Amino acid sequence: MGMVKAVCISEKKGVQKQNIHQANFIVNFGIENDAHAGNWHRQVSLLSFDKVEEFRNLGAPIVDGSFGENLLVEGIDFKTLPIGTKFACNDVLLELTQIGKQCHHGCEIFKKMGDCIMPREGVFAIVLEGGSIKEGDILKILE
Repeated sequence: MGMVKAVCISEKKGVQKQNIHQANFIVNFGIENDAHAGNWHRQVSLLSFDKVEEFRNLGAPIVDGSFGENLLVEGIDFKTLPIGTKFACNDVLLELTQIGKQCHHGCEIFKKMGDCIMPREGVFAIVLEGGSIKEGDILKILE
């Protein structure tokens, strides 16, 4: 179980996301108004707040959404979970579809720090059931 620390979107791809604090999740699409939403396997990106804090402690000038994550969640190490894991938060049901990704060469964090945690720590999910998620909500791992 983890706590949602930030809910982030971007209006176009290739830029850092902005924390909007609450968002609507749409079945088989992703987050309303997010550039990465669509009918594909990476509708929502999730990242561990704890891993971001470790990176920030190295002196990284990061804010919520810096890694392109949609949901920043404290208390869950996402990369340790298997593909197919389901998460519930309020009415929203997500299913883990991918662990990690290749970092594109234009990544702002990589340019500044020489490293980026999203490729090894970030995960992606599809939206099975829609609804709203806001900061402070609890994200549960379903067995």
